[in-house]
Amino acid sequence: MNDFAEKETLKQKQIDEIRDKKIGLGRIIELKSEILSKKQNELKNVKFELQQLEGSSDRILELDQELTKAERELSKAEKNSNIETLKTEVISLQNEKADLDRTLRKLDQEMEQLNHHTTTRTQMEMLTKDKADKDEQIRKIKSRHSDELNSLLGYFPNKKQLEDWLHSKSKEINQTRDRLAKLNKELASAEQNKNHMNNELKRKEEQLSSYEDKLFDVCGSQDFESDLDRLKEEIEKSSKQRAMLAGATAVYSQFITQLTDENQACCPVCQRIFHTEAELQDVISDLQSKLRLAPDKLKSTESELKKKEKRRDEMLGLVPMRQSIIDLKEKEIPELRNKLQNVNRDMQRLKNDIEEQETLLGTIMPEEESAKQCLTDVTIMERLQMELKDVERKIAQQAAKLQGLDLDRTVQQVNQEKQEKQHKLDTVSSKIELNRKLIQDQQEQIQYLKSITNELKSEKLQISTNLQRRQQLEEQTVEFSTEVQSLYREIKDAKEQISPLETALEKFQQEKEELIYKKNTSSKITQDKMNDIKEKVKNIHGYMKNIENYIQDGKDDYKKQKETELDKVVAQLSECEKCKENINKEMGIMRQDIDTQKIQERWLQDNLTLRKRNEELKEVEEERKQHLKEMGQMQVLQMKNDHQKLEEKIESIKRNHSLAIGRQKGYEEEIIHFKKELRDPQFRDAEEKYREMMIVMRTTELVNKDLDIYYKTLDQAIMKFHSMKMEEINKIIRDLWRSTYRGQDIEYIEIRSDADENISASDKRRNYNYRVVMLKGDTALDMRGRCSAGQKVLASLIIRLALAETFCLNCGILALDEPTTNLDRENIESLAHALVEIIKSRSQQRNFQLLVITHDEDFVELLGRSEYVEKFYRIKKNIDQCSEIVKCNVNSLVSYVH
Repeated sequence: MNDFAEKETLKQKQIDEIRDKKIGLGRIIELKSEILSKKQNELKNVKFELQQLEGSSDRILELDQELTKAERELSKAEKNSNIETLKTEVISLQNEKADLDRTLRKLDQEMEQLNHHTTTRTQMEMLTKDKADKDEQIRKIKSRHSDELNSLLGYFPNKKQLEDWLHSKSKEINQTRDRLAKLNKELASAEQNKNHMNNELKRKEEQLSSYEDKLFDVCGSQDFESDLDRLKEEIEKSSKQRAMLAGATAVYSQFITQLTDENQACCPVCQRIFHTEAELQDVISDLQSKLRLAPDKLKSTESELKKKEKRRDEMLGLVPMRQSIIDLKEKEIPELRNKLQNVNRDMQRLKNDIEEQETLLGTIMPEEESAKQCLTDVTIMERLQMELKDVERKIAQQAAKLQGLDLDRTVQQVNQEKQEKQHKLDTVSSKIELNRKLIQDQQEQIQYLKSITNELKSEKLQISTNLQRRQQLEEQTVEFSTEVQSLYREIKDAKEQISPLETALEKFQQEKEELIYKKNTSSKITQDKMNDIKEKVKNIHGYMKNIENYIQDGKDDYKKQKETELDKVVAQLSECEKCKENINKEMGIMRQDIDTQKIQERWLQDNLTLRKRNEELKEVEEERKQHLKEMGQMQVLQMKNDHQKLEEKIESIKRNHSLAIGRQKGYEEEIIHFKKELRDPQFRDAEEKYREMMIVMRTTELVNKDLDIYYKTLDQAIMKFHSMKMEEINKIIRDLWRSTYRGQDIEYIEIRSDADENISASDKRRNYNYRVVMLKGDTALDMRGRCSAGQKVLASLIIRLALAETFCLNCGILALDEPTTNLDRENIESLAHALVEIIKSRSQQRNFQLLVITHDEDFVELLGRSEYVEKFYRIKKNIDQCSEIVKCNVNSLVSYVH
């Protein structure tokens, strides 16, 4: 063992020395590789710089040309620029603009002075134009509808006469529509009845075809009754043949037994004695062959009988179907066809009546529609006539105010001059902006050319500097290449030194592992030998101790005594074996005797049974004859049918019994399984858990019921509030529209909300579909797609005003952005009047403010005629073209209505 330890220490020392050498060489290779990588990168950079410097000479020539060109363009741009002239022109234009601003302010003051007299004159012109327009509208209405109304009524009516005529026509149309609806309903009912009859006829014809196909599949012909009688006769013959074959088996077996067993053989039927053994054997062989064939014949006969009985049962099951076929052919289908013809005649009559009513309706409705169109214009004409009287009265009042007034300049003349000055001011501002842009463009161009010139000079200087470094870079290239080659050689030498060291290291490690393995093996063998020797010594000591105890206890004499007793027992056992063999021989002889006695007993018993069966056979024959006599007086077919039904019933009961037993076993297994489950913790406390959950469920149901009542009550209250607010909004919209809109085609508008009736209040949130409708008389039409852009804008403004009036009581700020867009002059004036009325009604409200953003000065002037608007804010540009807000007086506006 010491030798192994010394060898292992020596090998480990050699391995450590070689590993240290290998690690040192690896570090050298790693260091040299890092230096090599750095040198390669430096060499690559130097070569890249040299490559770039190769085209630098040509690039210097190009840069000289580009620099000359850029300097020439810069000199030309500086020579052609007129920046100072433009700046002087800008100053002159700014002075001119200041003069124009002063002139405009003077014109504004003059306009303010003329504004007081202009209001009256403007109103006079507006009223005169309004009078002419109304006269023209009345003339157009009369010329448009004169011929049409004269053809309908015979004269040109007023509004009340035309409405009475329309009422009578509407009543006639409604009556005609009612008759037409009634006829359509009767026609739809007749068509539905016809479809039902067609479906029923088709169903019965398909049913008849199906029944006939089934009947033909079973019978093969249409003569059902004769086939059924013939099948019953065949079944009776097959039953008799089966009975005969079943009895033949027992008779043939008995005949063979009698011919074989009796001492004096004779024929069992005719009692003829067989004189020779050959005759006897022929008869026995013949009977045996018939006995062998009898089971096959019986089986085939029974199979054929079952098939015929099955076919008979199928045919008996088709008896009701046969009766159904007769009923369908002779009664049900002909009756349906007759009814269908009657329905077709009724439908034709109804179609003729409907056509007559539709023709009548087509004549009346165009007349009513024409009259309705005329009614609108007649209503407008009456209103225009009333308004015309009012306008004439106002014209007289304004003419009285203007008596004795003579002004040198009119508002139109001042406004014309103001527009000319404003146009000139805009032109001067445009010129100033253009000159400023030209100055900026010329400055940017000169600056751009200067930057290009500086960049070219910088690039030329950089290339010149790099050309001076070319010699230095070439020397560095040679130096770096030499160092790289040297490092490659050093790394290669180090790798060549590592290869034999790795081989030697692997060899020494393998030798060390073999040495360790031998050491462990030798140690294990030595230890096993020592353990075996120790075990043997231990066993020897145990044996010695047992021997000593055996001698001390005196068991040697006891052993000899027992050996003597064993010899005696062996002798007794031998004698018993001999007695056993003798008894077994006697038992064998007795078993043979018993078997012989059993055979004789069985043979005697068979003879007794045979004699008894012969006596019974005679009795059965007598009973059979008696039964045959009795059967002659009975209804055999009926009894067979009853018997067969009873057998089927018994079979059915047996099947049901078997099924019930199977289900009972299944239920018993399930009961056992469920009892086992009931013992689990999940179901053990089921009643207590059920009681607790029942309490929770009942409580929840009561809470849900209360919540449902609360929800329905709240929904009804919200619905009521919604209806009230909609009525309030529509009232405000109607008043604003009538006071604002000057057209005659729409009397007023309103918002209508349609709730989704398919959703109950308790299901989810109620949905509303809002739409804006326009009304004329009793007719309401959706405004979407039927109104002009101006009507849309006006409706939008009025709806927003109504919503603000209804819902914004605590927030009294109302803002309108360009409210006059797409509105004509009359509607603009009406809108201004409506806004003044709103201001007037809200004048007592402290937090009310109306903000109007507009470009329409006429609209602002119309608002300024009221006593509630004195100032407004104008946004315009100052001398520096920056926007500024100026507070102005309403009287400074010049507004007129064309």
